[in-house]
Amino acid sequence: MEKVNWKVEGMSCTNCALTVNKYLTEKGMQDVKVNFMGGDVSFEIVGETSKTALAKGIEGLGYHVETGEISDTKKPKKFFKNHLQRFTFCIIFTAPLMLHMIPGVHIHFLMDPYVQLALTIPVFLVGMDFFGRSAIHSLWKGIPNMNVLIAIGSVAAFGYSLYGTLIGDAAHYLFYETASTIITLVFLGNWLEDKSVETTQKALKELAVSQKSMANMIAYDDQHQEHIFPVESKSLKVGDLVLINSGEPVPMDCKILWGEASINEAIITGESIPIEKKMNDLLIGGSTVEKGSIKAYITAVGENTVLSNILKLVREAQTEKPPVQQLADKISAIFVPVVISIALITLLGNYFIGQHSFSESLLRGIAVLVISCPCAMGLATPAAIAVGLGRAAKNGILFKNAKSLEIFKDIRQVVFDKTGTLTTGNFTIRKFESSDKTDTGIAEFKRVAYSLEKFSTHPIAKCISKEWKIKDDLRWSKIEEQKGLGMIASDKSGNTYSAVSFKAISKISHDHSHNVYITKNDEIIGWIDVADEIRPEAKQVVEMLRSKGIRTILLSGDKKEKCEQVAQELHIDEWLAEQTPEQKLIAIANFNKHEPTAMIGDGINDAPALAKATVGISLSDASHIAMQSAQVVLMNHGLKNLPLALGLGKHTYKTIKENLFWAFIYNIVAIPIAAFGFLSPTFGALTMALSDVVLAINSVRLNFKKVI
Repeated sequence: MEKVNWKVEGMSCTNCALTVNKYLTEKGMQDVKVNFMGGDVSFEIVGETSKTALAKGIEGLGYHVETGEISDTKKPKKFFKNHLQRFTFCIIFTAPLMLHMIPGVHIHFLMDPYVQLALTIPVFLVGMDFFGRSAIHSLWKGIPNMNVLIAIGSVAAFGYSLYGTLIGDAAHYLFYETASTIITLVFLGNWLEDKSVETTQKALKELAVSQKSMANMIAYDDQHQEHIFPVESKSLKVGDLVLINSGEPVPMDCKILWGEASINEAIITGESIPIEKKMNDLLIGGSTVEKGSIKAYITAVGENTVLSNILKLVREAQTEKPPVQQLADKISAIFVPVVISIALITLLGNYFIGQHSFSESLLRGIAVLVISCPCAMGLATPAAIAVGLGRAAKNGILFKNAKSLEIFKDIRQVVFDKTGTLTTGNFTIRKFESSDKTDTGIAEFKRVAYSLEKFSTHPIAKCISKEWKIKDDLRWSKIEEQKGLGMIASDKSGNTYSAVSFKAISKISHDHSHNVYITKNDEIIGWIDVADEIRPEAKQVVEMLRSKGIRTILLSGDKKEKCEQVAQELHIDEWLAEQTPEQKLIAIANFNKHEPTAMIGDGINDAPALAKATVGISLSDASHIAMQSAQVVLMNHGLKNLPLALGLGKHTYKTIKENLFWAFIYNIVAIPIAAFGFLSPTFGALTMALSDVVLAINSVRLNFKKVI
């Protein structure tokens, strides 16, 4: 199955997203996710379905697919490009119709029905071109959207007025002003909503913009002379050489070949303090060279860069719907038919039961149509999630799905791995001993240890292979890493070697005081001890979690003595030592039974436990970000932002609840007010538009709100 990610323009509410979702699902697509706010549509193609046919089908719904893969779906040309232009055009004709609302202003010729008709027709045509088209498309697909309500209200007011004008009794049928103001004010509201929603996406857009820059490309002529010329970063390819000077952005992911520099990686990690980088160090595209000059070669471009992976995963997270949104979606799907029914009941009830005139009854029915706002319910969750995910991404926190944001509110205990999580993972060899104490024997011991450990990704193994690196390492006929034990290999002569923990040699030795044991043919030929230091921020983070009533647990494969020492120093509530990956998995399952549990680890050795936890949090290297088992990744190589991640999850969910409360209460209160004639369609249209703006503003508060 092929994964497809498209940008779709023209979706303005939840019902639009439901329409696109329904179409793709009916076509047999799987894992369909639609985010109307960002215009992101993703799905998996099943069978031989043509992407071009699918794109044309979405175009037929009234939306536009933006993708470089499909060349024959051109964006239709429109006279008006956005809601601001439509509003500006319409207000020119609507303003004269509204002059009578100003005390003391009465222009006689503006009361002429034919003058009002002439002023209304341009507004009505523009309104129907947008609202009418959208309404017809949505009705055709069986999921009526908000524009159906606006279109019916406008057509009813305009048609009723036109009928009165044609029969020569316009005085009793004059609703041209109502038709014009509904269309004009809804365009204004839509523009305000677009700007508000745009603000909720601000943090993510800043990340996207940072991908677009110029680069100094290095090339050589036939005389091997170096030449430097500017190119757009998007034109770079893997292997190209670039020169990056002070103050310039890193155009794409690359590796330093020459020079040293101070790099600001705040765009990725949220940490503004520059990091010193030297030859062979990796740079992340989008970061900035604050001081120094370097030459580097490009290691990844386009969608393969770290920043692109982050944006991709955040967009996918935005399309995920947390459980709290499901009720709102169900109500949105039936909202428009229900409101039309209420409007019809309002019209008939006021006319036959309330003994009001047909004109007054119609006006109240129109007010019900235009004041109701299904968009508010659809916008409540996506707006909050967009801001929450955006703030998280700007601070080096990557949520892979929206569900994690919601689940964080229930977390009552956090389980930490030790090595590389509570400690720095930057080990140094503190002491070692070889059974052969001659210079030759010690050299051979180091050679065996390096030859084994260089194949492992474990932090202790990396430390040994880095400090004892040699060129004439041993060549193995077979080597494998057994998780929780260590490296086991055999040479061409049939000898077996291992670099393992005490568990692997417990049958041949009772000395469990060392980190790594080196064996040859099941005999210990030496041991190695390493030293690690506790992360400087670890104590503060643990204390903050405990102050919030969150239980802290240390779960490690390391020795009992070392785990106990770390747990006591950090005041951790409970600790479990000498745990294999399988035992960690069982432990996490048991923790989950009692309380929702977050597990934080390195994302590689702890992958099963991270996947099993209620929420898995990884401290892995950003370049491996897309491959982690965790739902949340802290990309600043530290625990500092763990409380922020938990706080953002909790407060994002709180904001969603506030938004949904407002959306439901607004509609529950506003519709009866309009039905009983306490609000005109003009103010109803304005109120409806502003209801969405209120939600967006409340969501944007998450950018500045104290969440810790």
